[in-house]
Amino acid sequence: MAQSILIFDFGTNEEAVQQARHKVEGWKQAFRLGDKISLKFEREAPAEKGTVAEEPATEAAGKAKSGGKKPAGKSAAKAAKEESKEPPARVRLFVRLAFSDHEKLSHQRWLDRIPAEEPFKSAKGETVRSGESAFAKTAETFDSLD
Repeated sequence: MAQSILIFDFGTNEEAVQQARHKVEGWKQAFRLGDKISLKFEREAPAEKGTVAEEPATEAAGKAKSGGKKPAGKSAAKAAKEESKEPPARVRLFVRLAFSDHEKLSHQRWLDRIPAEEPFKSAKGETVRSGESAFAKTAETFDSLD
């Protein structure tokens, strides 16, 4: 079976990751690919600062309850998001292509197409093919992700 794993590092751009996920899911449905293309996310949390990051959020919430003026409507939701906002996590998207041996042409076309599409262009990409020394480690990482 011809397998390859494409790894795209989107940094902290969560919106681009979701666009890429949506694009792959659309391809799976449109081209009836089933399990030939699968994807998983790897999110690395930024360096944690312990409870220091949590304390300002609780203090701000306490001040808002005690007598601070509460904003109304959309601005209230936006203010609540900013108060509890954590630093964004670094996101990597793993896309595994698993085509059978007689589908080598389709496999190659997807290897060429995916990195050329828009949400993937902006990400730093890497391709690991079966037979390469790093493939076993990358496949193990892919399988361990949820």
